[in-house]
Amino acid sequence: MSKIGIIGGSGVYKIEGLKNLKEKKVNTPFGAPSDVYRIGELNGAEVVFLPRHGSKHTISPSEINYRANIFGMKKLRVERLISVSACGSLKKELKPLDFVLPDQFVDRTNNAREMSFFKGGIVAHVSFAQPVCKGLAKSIYESAKKLNLNIHMGGIYLNMEGPAFSTKAESNLYRSWGMDIIGMTNIAEARLAREAEMCYATIAAITDYDCWYESQESVTVEMVIANLTKNAENSKHLLKEVVSHLGAPCTCGCANSLKYAIVTQKDAVAPGIKKKLAPIISKYM
Repeated sequence: MSKIGIIGGSGVYKIEGLKNLKEKKVNTPFGAPSDVYRIGELNGAEVVFLPRHGSKHTISPSEINYRANIFGMKKLRVERLISVSACGSLKKELKPLDFVLPDQFVDRTNNAREMSFFKGGIVAHVSFAQPVCKGLAKSIYESAKKLNLNIHMGGIYLNMEGPAFSTKAESNLYRSWGMDIIGMTNIAEARLAREAEMCYATIAAITDYDCWYESQESVTVEMVIANLTKNAENSKHLLKEVVSHLGAPCTCGCANSLKYAIVTQKDAVAPGIKKKLAPIISKYM
């Protein structure tokens, strides 16, 4: 049975009901992850949970060590990774308290985050045209429908920098581009999960209409927190349901993303790099 990783976002700092729970501190060559990893059994599945902002929400989206978080999941042999994230809606039909399973991302972080393991003497160009694992997203969608949750399959997630919310001009610009939802964290996770050869999908929980919607008041922290609390409970029910359906190996190809991606010749990769990236590249080096 494959091991399932869950990265909790704003409002999701722990998963209740984990059996045989143990906490593990993981060291990585990229520094410390956001928190300890909580490992246990959830509805018959082996789960590894990490709160991306820390268990007390002390880490800003711009300060998250995304490489360490994903590398730690890889060291713990996670094969499928589900991200739970709060987001704003850029379309009227995508309502607060709905869920969205985005299948595309647009990066507007201006390279403010480290989003690749392949630097300093090794180069890899992974395919990222389809950044989300379709099989994993489908399982999440079917589980949400079973629970009668309002969920939308597909959409474009615009990853802004933050931590401030958008100006109205920015919000309207993103709408004119055809973006569906807006958040601050998922592009780095998606890229790194692909490099780490893990299936990846985002459960985006809508908290607000951003600031473009004239009939709504501007986004405030109070508004977001109120909806976060409601979304968090539904997210946990959804996670408990979906993990029980992910026992069979995935045949999507995510687990072989690096097969033709590493372009640096093997004899040119320094032993130190091979050791550093061993959890990711050992089968190719």
